[in-house]
Amino acid sequence: MEIKWNGIVGHEREIRRLREMLREERLPHALLFAGPQGVGKRRVAEALAAGILCGREEAPCGGCASCLAMQRGNHPDYYLLEPETAGKAGRSIKIEQVRAMQTEASRMPILSGRRVVLIDGAELMNEAAENSLLKTLEEPVGQVVFLLVTSARASLLDTILSRCMPLSFGMLEQEEVRTVLMQQGISAQQAERWARLSDGSPGRAIQLVQHGGQEMQQKVWEFLEQMEHLSMRQVFVQGKELGELSRDAVGEWLGCLLTLLRDLLLLHLDGGSMLLYHPELRERLLAMLGSFPEQRLFFLVEQVRETQGRLRTNVNLRLLMERFLIQCAMTR
Repeated sequence: MEIKWNGIVGHEREIRRLREMLREERLPHALLFAGPQGVGKRRVAEALAAGILCGREEAPCGGCASCLAMQRGNHPDYYLLEPETAGKAGRSIKIEQVRAMQTEASRMPILSGRRVVLIDGAELMNEAAENSLLKTLEEPVGQVVFLLVTSARASLLDTILSRCMPLSFGMLEQEEVRTVLMQQGISAQQAERWARLSDGSPGRAIQLVQHGGQEMQQKVWEFLEQMEHLSMRQVFVQGKELGELSRDAVGEWLGCLLTLLRDLLLLHLDGGSMLLYHPELRERLLAMLGSFPEQRLFFLVEQVRETQGRLRTNVNLRLLMERFLIQCAMTR
């Protein structure tokens, strides 16, 4: 895949700033790309990495040996560090991965004038990995630039944050998300729908499509309808079913539920609201308002957000979802 600035949708201000620093050779040795998940931070970081390694005036040029190596995914001076999954544990970046990266980063560049290390999901470094990386950022060896990408800036050590130049990335406009989805081969009609449900995150919209978003939304809707009569037996049956899904799929289930709860809150405030995630369900949602007073909805939203936070840890999925479902059953 060709890696160029003009292939990125949104984030014009951040891209303009990076390109200026690249042309003027003012890039620091470490940058932190922070913002919501799935908005394109990594893609911007990859374009910057390609530009650093390319070294030409309008970098990345897309045609030199360095750019072609980046497109093939085998550039000898580019190192990608990502979280890994071990067994049933959550994804994390371990100290062994950081040490392997440090060995590569300390070597002389082969094809370009510098090396680039991109750490995606930097917030998932364990404590030992963070401390090890901190030493490298404090005393970098050789010609290397570090690009850290995170969707949870507050999870990183303050000492790491202080050694990186921060760049903040926000949500995309709905039309921008629609454009990204259509670039992925999704029809205009479907792209419009998923863009509306994406909360400005193309990555989330793509996950919805990949995980059978329509079927999942139907299951979440059925859960919402039966919540008023949720029994303990149903809690444990559904908890088992959800616990057998992947963490990403559980995250999407919770995200779908959150959009429905938000729509109910909006309808409490304004029955004719045009800001619904699910305008096609407006009449059915209005019919449910009597079962969901505002206080109950605020409590449920809080429980969803808390569960989403716990989902990022190594918690047992089945136990996590059983706990959440019990909370839902207790709010009647």
